[in-house]
Amino acid sequence: MTPQTLFQLTGRAPEPPRLADATLVLIDYQNEYLEGPLRLHGVEAAVEKAARLLDAARKAGTRIVHVAHRGSPGGLFDRTAGRGAIVDRLAPLATEPVVEKVRPNSFSGTDLSERIVEGSPLIIAGLMTHHCVSSTVRAALDLGYGITVAGDACATRNLPLEGSIVPAETLHRAELAALADRHALVTDVETLTGGA
Repeated sequence: MTPQTLFQLTGRAPEPPRLADATLVLIDYQNEYLEGPLRLHGVEAAVEKAARLLDAARKAGTRIVHVAHRGSPGGLFDRTAGRGAIVDRLAPLATEPVVEKVRPNSFSGTDLSERIVEGSPLIIAGLMTHHCVSSTVRAALDLGYGITVAGDACATRNLPLEGSIVPAETLHRAELAALADRHALVTDVETLTGGA
């Protein structure tokens, strides 16, 4: 028997939103993930896909919100240092709010909900797939949002488990599959931008 998602089993078929109707939430595209112990597998490709999505969203007049993890001074994700800065290619414009968070879920302890256009669907992309992207998508469903994930604009890293290594690509795909089961439409940047 061919596996089906819960969406399919219940007769629901989410459609990607028009960029102009959505709020784009870009999560943790920070320099911390480009090098060092937290360097992600395929991060350059994910950033480039996110940049294409961001460019198209700006042209479409999409509401855009950047999320950045705020770590301790001198530590990981120090927002006062280069390591905690949003990567240059995705730097926010003055009109695009930046929400800082201290937990994986971008809604937890932040004003993200207030930054989203009321009633608009969310398009979410970010780093890391299994961590802050997943936590935010799962919270967004609980809050009643319609959610689309730009899967090819996300990335993660290898993780240890019981003496072995779970490869980043396996973890990335497994997490996207889990989200696509019931939480979100998972698609790619090409589909969301119409090739723009």
